[in-house]
Amino acid sequence: MDLPIVQVGGVVSEVTAAFWRIRGLSRNLKLGDRVELTKRGSGQLGEVIRIDADSATVKPFDAKLEVGLGAVAWRVGSATVSPDTSWKGRVLNALGIPIDGLGWLPQGHCCLPTDRSPPPPLRRRRIQSCVRTGVRIIDMFTPLCAGQRVGIFAGSGIGKSTLLAMMARSEGFDTAVICLVGERGREVREFLENALAHARVRSVTIVATGDESPMMRRLAPKTAMCAAEYFRDKGENVLLIVDSITRYAHAVREVALAAGEPPVARGYTPSVFSDLPKLLERAGPGEDGSGSITGIFAVLVDGDDHNDPIADCIRGTLDGHVVLDRAIADQGRYPAVNLLTSVSRLASTAWTAEQGKLVMKLREMIAQFEDTRDLRLMGGYRTGTDPDLDRAVVLIPKLYDALRQSSGDPPSVDAFQEIARAFAGESGQPPAPAQAPQAPARSAVPS
Repeated sequence: MDLPIVQVGGVVSEVTAAFWRIRGLSRNLKLGDRVELTKRGSGQLGEVIRIDADSATVKPFDAKLEVGLGAVAWRVGSATVSPDTSWKGRVLNALGIPIDGLGWLPQGHCCLPTDRSPPPPLRRRRIQSCVRTGVRIIDMFTPLCAGQRVGIFAGSGIGKSTLLAMMARSEGFDTAVICLVGERGREVREFLENALAHARVRSVTIVATGDESPMMRRLAPKTAMCAAEYFRDKGENVLLIVDSITRYAHAVREVALAAGEPPVARGYTPSVFSDLPKLLERAGPGEDGSGSITGIFAVLVDGDDHNDPIADCIRGTLDGHVVLDRAIADQGRYPAVNLLTSVSRLASTAWTAEQGKLVMKLREMIAQFEDTRDLRLMGGYRTGTDPDLDRAVVLIPKLYDALRQSSGDPPSVDAFQEIARAFAGESGQPPAPAQAPQAPARSAVPS
């Protein structure tokens, strides 16, 4: 970075396990400024999270605190990153420094603040086009549009990361920006070499593993968003995947508690609920003449409680939510999507009128099938009593089988036609004729 001719400095007056306190800089700092501590020729970077009359509280980016009292601290300005087209195919940390061992990474000519504001609401383009993800159950029941923001809500171990990896293979985007926040270190290489094997050349990956400091985990999604905004402003259609946004919220909470904020809801501080919308609103369609950012955010639901404060806040901000159910995963049905509780608020933009009627009818049949499951298992239902339920009992198991898809399966080309062929194969009816990817699918449910 370019340093000014005259630098303003202070000294460390207090060191704790969570932060430093610096005297002599308070009147020259603002929240979000970065401070560098010099120690034997090497620097340790931190960010100002609180300013008092005689001192400033600084949270370090390094996980290990290697500083003592009296160390000199210098102000180095606000947080910025400089994305560049050459970032595609590279793996970076939250500070924008390459960690893939491929050498020096060029920096762009434009410095973007990590806390950019989203485009003005009245200057944003409207969302009009559908994007195929290659995952049948998503493309059919919760379709994704270019510029939409959706959340994958799930507890631990239900297949959230696997579903994200399948969606990352979509060919409907010019650039993919992947942000792994708080992930296990061993999973990073697996994700890069398996999920991104064919798309890595057009992907930028930002990594902050679970053993890194909360400052790095807090910064990683902002750096990823800056990279996505850079490519969006160049007119590209960008896919942004953040796994998981919940761990970002945990990091924000840790930083806020160190700054002295009181917890208000299950240990979360007020700034968590204001920072989440600020970050999520930056994704979406850009202004006229630019591209769009399609955001897919993994939401780790603590204790499988989907009314958790973070899950509830995120669900109200996004344009749709895909809910993964542990009971469905226990049955061996993957992706374990609960079709009755998953919603895409832009589905009407993606479906034709005929497809919309078909999906609503299938949802109705699924509800009948699931509501009477216990009754049928106990032998309390007799075939012929309800023709609609009889039809659901025959068709819904076939639908569940047709929607099964693993990460090793090829991406779906046309979910409606594939489901139609699956039904036709079981019923002896001829398959529906091949049509355009978004063609109506009346024949998907045989009469």
